[in-house]
Amino acid sequence: MKAAHETVPAADERRRGYWRAIPFALLMTLLLSGCIGRGEQAITEGAAPAGQSGKDKVTVSIGIQQSLGPLLIAREKKWFEEAFAKAGAEVKWQEFQSGPPHFESITAGRLDFGIVGNGPVIAAQAGKVEFKEIAVSGDGKKGNAILVPKGSPLQTVRDLKGKKIAVAKGSSGWIFLYRAIVQAGLKPDDIKIVQLQPDEARPAFQTGAVDAWAVWEPFITSEVVTGGASVLADGKQLDLLGPGFIVARSEFTREHPELTVLFLKTYEEARLWLTEHREEAVGILAKAKKLDPEIVRKVLSNLEALNAVITPEFVEAQQSTADFMLLQDAIKQKIDVTKVVDNSFIEQALKQAAAGK
Repeated sequence: MKAAHETVPAADERRRGYWRAIPFALLMTLLLSGCIGRGEQAITEGAAPAGQSGKDKVTVSIGIQQSLGPLLIAREKKWFEEAFAKAGAEVKWQEFQSGPPHFESITAGRLDFGIVGNGPVIAAQAGKVEFKEIAVSGDGKKGNAILVPKGSPLQTVRDLKGKKIAVAKGSSGWIFLYRAIVQAGLKPDDIKIVQLQPDEARPAFQTGAVDAWAVWEPFITSEVVTGGASVLADGKQLDLLGPGFIVARSEFTREHPELTVLFLKTYEEARLWLTEHREEAVGILAKAKKLDPEIVRKVLSNLEALNAVITPEFVEAQQSTADFMLLQDAIKQKIDVTKVVDNSFIEQALKQAAAGK
């Protein structure tokens, strides 16, 4: 994809210039080889490599983004730690700002599980990363959106022509943005991309340094509630399915299939608990992320957390996105998205969960 790129006054100019010069294919190569710094660096609790066996225990490394849902509930309640301890394993957590850095850590052998959007998964597959999609975590219809600030004159996606838009390259928000503008009859070079991770994009958006922001939950609801932002478009409005996936490092799934099933089973328990204890979950999530509980309630009402088999519907949506990325020169060769799908673990996990095992 070729698009104009701009900077924001508060950002470091040299770093922004570096990002502007990187086409997407090279961007992913750098991400996956560990060459990109501050905005993409994972915060790791513990230094043990993922999947590494010590004298008695296997270390299981779980990645988590700045999102609200079952994974955060399970982390706060230490359910993964409890479940894996019974299997003779210990858990380490890594925090990420967006999806692409997960695959840097998977490539380096530092991450075993994570939940990411559709775009990073496709780019990683095209980049020959050894991973599997082991479940679908959401349909993504309202998970991504293009925001405009309070009082903005922009009313439609077509109004973005010539405007500065903040987005994290390679993220699901980035893919959604480009699919939205093409659907609206614009070309990628009709807009000016400002490469920013969410923690950098928020102040740029709030100060008017950019005209719009393509991002995901909980940032969407947070800006709408606290800043008066408006949703210019989301996946539901544009009928753009953008599924999220639970991914796992291939080597880990081969060496520890029983722990892969255990991860999904524990996640399912957290998902069901969140559904059945909504208000308690709101309190836990609000405290963990220092958010207004009302924001958390709205985010949870927008997003239905799934832990499900990757059905033909999701495969078709993913293949359509991959073909779109190829057409826009975001990946260099056609990929068959079914090659990274493995439903065997989620089928076993759901069967065990239903049986109360």
